[in-house]
Amino acid sequence: MIELTDLTKRYGDKTAVDHLTVTVRSGTVTGFLGPNGSGKSTTLRMILGLNAPTSGTVTIDGRRFIDRPRGLRHVGALLDAQDIHGGRSAVAHLKSLAVSNRIPLRRVGEVLDEVGLAEAGRKRIGGYSLGMKQRLGIAGALLGDPPVLLFDEPLNGLDPEGVRWVREMFQRLAKEGRTVFVSSHLMSEMEHTAERLVVIGRGALIADETLADFSRRGSKAAVLVRAPEAAALAAILTAEGAEVEDAATAAGGLTVLGLTAARIGELAWRNDIMLAELATQNASLEKAFMELTADAVEYAAGEAR
Repeated sequence: MIELTDLTKRYGDKTAVDHLTVTVRSGTVTGFLGPNGSGKSTTLRMILGLNAPTSGTVTIDGRRFIDRPRGLRHVGALLDAQDIHGGRSAVAHLKSLAVSNRIPLRRVGEVLDEVGLAEAGRKRIGGYSLGMKQRLGIAGALLGDPPVLLFDEPLNGLDPEGVRWVREMFQRLAKEGRTVFVSSHLMSEMEHTAERLVVIGRGALIADETLADFSRRGSKAAVLVRAPEAAALAAILTAEGAEVEDAATAAGGLTVLGLTAARIGELAWRNDIMLAELATQNASLEKAFMELTADAVEYAAGEAR
């Protein structure tokens, strides 16, 4: 379990992390989301003692990470897959980590096999692709068989098979009772991977809840309607107080906010309008994220002209 209590980090007059209080629970995959510049990487570095907080505390299972002399036995982390000596082989790199943390050397072969790098283990890391470096970084995080795991953008550079493998691995580790904390900008992957979300913007907490609750809270319920007399139906629904837009996904389609599918069907029936389609759209994590973090985006692109 990771506990952040009133965690704050300032660089001069800029606040990178702002009084963040969060508990990351064991036995679940927790996604860590936020716009670029929101303070995610700074938070992860403070958890690992790489950056000192300006104020507040962060503990892992009740202790600061820097107070653990053999850290990889307690916490495994991948922060930057490129931050590694390219002249070494993967075997040499992992052996150095194992020796310094008193981890049995047999674990080197085990984790290389687990991440699919057994045959490339003696090749120089400088010749690895980004996806291979990501796999090596994951191997390093798993080396000490730790109860707590942190990953910063672990899917960068992975092919679809690699993405699926990482997703299944995270879920397996969580089922084993471990704490799995994953920072990512890929909303679609968090929908398939995480059970809980911690969302921050400008360093401050926006949400700490299940993925399903977050999606529902941030995204209005929408109904897709398709009808031959779409214009007439739109006028009726607008008169009832609904927000109606043309649906880009279907000819003659409308996206309706503010009325249930049952009420739309009733209004169409009363006005002798035939419906070709009537469906409630699923809540979207990406839409919820964009809505709830709209005021916390530090670098926003302008509208196309």
